[in-house]
Amino acid sequence: MPVLSPAFMIPVAVVFAVGIGFGIQAPLNAALGRAIGGGVAAAAVSFGVGFVALLILTFAFGQGGALAAATRQPPLLLAGGLLGAAVVWAMLWSVPTIGILSAFAALLLGQLGAALVLDAMGAFAAPVHPITPTRILALVMVAGGLILSRL
Repeated sequence: MPVLSPAFMIPVAVVFAVGIGFGIQAPLNAALGRAIGGGVAAAAVSFGVGFVALLILTFAFGQGGALAAATRQPPLLLAGGLLGAAVVWAMLWSVPTIGILSAFAALLLGQLGAALVLDAMGAFAAPVHPITPTRILALVMVAGGLILSRL
């Protein structure tokens, strides 16, 4: 697939747009935590609102039956919810202390480090993408960005 093909660029554009929203989510949640007096409570409220929105979309797309199938899956496949909760809480907790840019740089560095290893393993039936010097350099550059965000 050529790098600038629509098959590549459309998903990139969608993820980029959602990334903008994700960038706004952390300071919004931090503000909510300050307003209600609790970071964990703010994370719970954030997840509750997201849960309701996703539940509406689940039924709107005719996927209500998939909810029952989820109860029969291995617990590991359900861990994404716990990981998502940890991300929301860690971001709203850290943003007031280290700032939005540094918090996201640290989050991105962790995500990319995990992605590098998971890609190489072909984890969760994903296509295998080997670890290469170029990919390691990309990770090092993000680490450099984290350091620069604090200078």
